[in-house]
Amino acid sequence: MKAIFAAAVSAAVLAASPAVADSWKDQYKTVKFGILSGENEKDRIARYTPFEKYLENELGVDVEIFTAGSYDGVIQAMAADQIEFAFFGSSSYAAAYTETNGGVVPLVSRLQKDGSTGYFSVVAVRCDSGYKTLEDLKGKTLAFADPDSTSGYAVPYFNLSKQGYEPKTYFGAIPFSGAHETGVLGVYNKQYDAAATYITNEEDGIPQRMVTKGMIEKDSICTIWKSPEITSGPLAARSNLPKGLIDAMRTAVMEIPEKDTLAFIEMTGGEDSTQEAWIEVDHDRYQWIVEMRDWLKKQRRGG
Repeated sequence: MKAIFAAAVSAAVLAASPAVADSWKDQYKTVKFGILSGENEKDRIARYTPFEKYLENELGVDVEIFTAGSYDGVIQAMAADQIEFAFFGSSSYAAAYTETNGGVVPLVSRLQKDGSTGYFSVVAVRCDSGYKTLEDLKGKTLAFADPDSTSGYAVPYFNLSKQGYEPKTYFGAIPFSGAHETGVLGVYNKQYDAAATYITNEEDGIPQRMVTKGMIEKDSICTIWKSPEITSGPLAARSNLPKGLIDAMRTAVMEIPEKDTLAFIEMTGGEDSTQEAWIEVDHDRYQWIVEMRDWLKKQRRGG
């Protein structure tokens, strides 16, 4: 009996030892994380490069940023085990969850300085367009961002339909711009009458960041519709990764606001950032998004 007890204690100590916890490093010499195409690739990479360097120091392995021309590119990379982690919106996380049959797990999401943990889809127009309400957009062009975008497609399409503005019949055209910034820029350049995008609050969002970056003029873009609050998307991991790697990534991200404040500010929006910290999340938080996407699929199929 003593021998069995001693062996159990020895196994427990071994399991908790740093050597065992870090054994994933033998398998993963490089860790890749994906970021969605919400903004142009140059700015995406620039924003996350300080985070990439921070992770290399914290994890002790090489880290690479993965980008794609569409949300689905990141989703498929996750499904094919080509990347280990990805920053998703709520809808793209739900798409990845469905695509992998539950093979992704959310780790953390955003906590804003005002205590909120969500954001809003908005319909943006030129302030000088004369469009003040959705009624003014009847028969006009409303650009959605990407089929797997939460705020740029799923939530506005779902809520507009429920509010009596069935996009397929109410608007003259509903093209996909390909990315949030592309849609807003299309409105700014009068290519689209309106575009679906997102804001966190009145100080932070896609239009505000584009002003800061000099892409559009201040007070040139206004919003005429806002959705109910959307749960912020997660940093998610493949569920088939070693627990030690998942735990190490979660800890590193949770600690970055204190350990590397500048990298944290840059990755969360630069000088326009209103994010204060991260919160741990699980799948239950996003189940309603999975169900909403299922509704949208049925609508597209005429079901």
